[in-house]
This record gives sequence, C-alpha cells and structure tokens, in this order.
Amino acid sequence: MRALTVDVKSSTGRILCCTVFRPGGKKLLAKGHVISEEDVRVLESEGMAQIWVTELEEGEVGEDEAVCAVASEMGCGSFEIRLAAGGRANLVATENCCVLVDDELLRQINCTASVVIATVTNFTYAVAGQRIATVKSAPFAVAKEQLEAIIGILKERGPILQARPIRNATLGVLYSDPLSGERARQLFENIMRQRLERFGAQANFVLSCMEDENSVARSLQHLLRSKPCAILVASTTAPAGPEDIVGQAMIRVGAQVERFLAPVEPGNLLLLAYKDDVPVVSAPGCFRSAKTNVVDMVLPPLLARYRVTGWELGGLGHGGLLA
Repeated sequence: MRALTVDVKSSTGRILCCTVFRPGGKKLLAKGHVISEEDVRVLESEGMAQIWVTELEEGEVGEDEAVCAVASEMGCGSFEIRLAAGGRANLVATENCCVLVDDELLRQINCTASVVIATVTNFTYAVAGQRIATVKSAPFAVAKEQLEAIIGILKERGPILQARPIRNATLGVLYSDPLSGERARQLFENIMRQRLERFGAQANFVLSCMEDENSVARSLQHLLRSKPCAILVASTTAPAGPEDIVGQAMIRVGAQVERFLAPVEPGNLLLLAYKDDVPVVSAPGCFRSAKTNVVDMVLPPLLARYRVTGWELGGLGHGGLLA
C-alpha cells in the first residue's frame, strides 16, 4: 500500500489515508473511507484542494474485500454478514441460536498476519440481531498471498463458527425427592422457569417422583418417549456420581454416561448421559438458585440439538469459575 497526495477534484473512488477534520476539530471523513462525488463537493466547500489517499499495489486486496472473503468462509448457520467501517465485517445472528466455536482453529487464524477474528464464547446463546463475531483486517489492504492462505485453511479445516438455530425446542423435566416428588417440584419449579426463560424455552413435559431407582427409571422412560431436546433431572439430593440412584436409573433405561464432573463452579457434580440422541442431565444443587451455573453453560447447545461431548465439557474449565 502506498500513500500519495492528489487533487480533491480527482479523488473520487480513492481511499482516505487519514481522518479528515473540519477546522473546528469535528470529524468530517474517517480514515479508510472511500471518497464519493458528494464527498468531493463537501471537501471543496471546506476549502480543501488536496487530500492524502492510499493506493493498492500489485498483490494486495482492499480491506473490505478481504474481511468479507474471510467472513464468508469462517462460519455457517443462521447469520448474515454486515460490512462495517474501518475494515470490519460483522456476523449477526438472524434467529435465536447457539454459537459453537472451534477455539483451536480460531487461534490458528488469529496467529497469522493481516486478519483477526473475535467471537462470542463457545456455547453462547444468541438472539436474532445479536453480533456474534467480527472480522478485522490490517488498515487499508491485505496481501493477496496471506488472504489466500487464510481462506485455504478455512476451506480445509471447516468453519470456525456455527450459528446453530434453536427451533421448536422441547424440554423434559423430572423433579425427584426421597420422600415426595411434588416437594422437589414446589421447591424448584419457579427457579426452573426463570432459568429456561433466559433461553426462550419452557418445560414441555414435566414429571415428579420419589427418588428411588425404579421410580426415576420409569419416569425417565415416559419423558424419553417424547424425544425432547434434553431431560433435566432436578433432585433435592446431591448424588455423588453415576453409582447413585439417579445415575443408576439413567443406566437402567439404556443411557450411556458421557461425563461425570464438570470443571465449573457452581455445578461440579454435573452428570451427562445419552439415551440414543436424547441427553439426560443431572445437576445437583443447580436448581436451588437462578444464579448462573453449569446448566446455563450446557443448555444452549442441547436446545440446538447439538451433541455435547465429555471432551467439550472438559474445556469449560477455562472460564468455568462462575462465582
């Protein structure tokens, strides 16, 4: 990229090399702005005869073209790309969704030259109209060779970001207590409703039972028939692992334990199992308070019918200290 001074009259279509201010100090045109015919008239009315602009050299791509190219390749799902000032392209959710981020690929791209990407955190619940990522280039231009290298990595490795839509989400909830399931329901139902409302969800199928293996297993069987996005088990007790009543009931109905213990506080005792494609989540203590805990972290991908793995749960430790 080279800078040069040109007459204002012949500057249409050129890129400003620096911000132009009016005599009183108010900004007139921003650095990186592409000068239009109207801009020329304004500049002349301000008494300017010459202007400092930049010019692409061979082997360079303009900043707007570069960020749009990267934005088009870096993601998939329910978002649109909006070009912004200063060599930026924003990814904006077009419907309520869960944002999935490939952290390793993101880091690899951000360690190259000329273009950087900022995203929301992995598993973020985003509403329609929310910005979920920004692509920013070096000022004015990017070397074509570097841009092609970035695009090549994205084509080979797949998307950095997925905006996975949350549509027709259904949830099953099981309240359990050693003496009376209704006691657990009375204790937790209001907090459960508050938590689900954060994600535009509600409990579609609700049961309560005494916390013994037979009753819990039978209730889970009933809830599984409805094929919900997930089943949440809200127990008044604090099961110590898959060997306790809730975990054994999950196994009894044919669920496979994916992960016990989450590196998240509050919510360490999370137990996640899958019966076919339906996740069953036990999170002792997490329904006693509406404060953010591990359930808020894992619920968005489950509502988007994304299969959360034990490896991904292990990755929640970075940032998992919530309180």
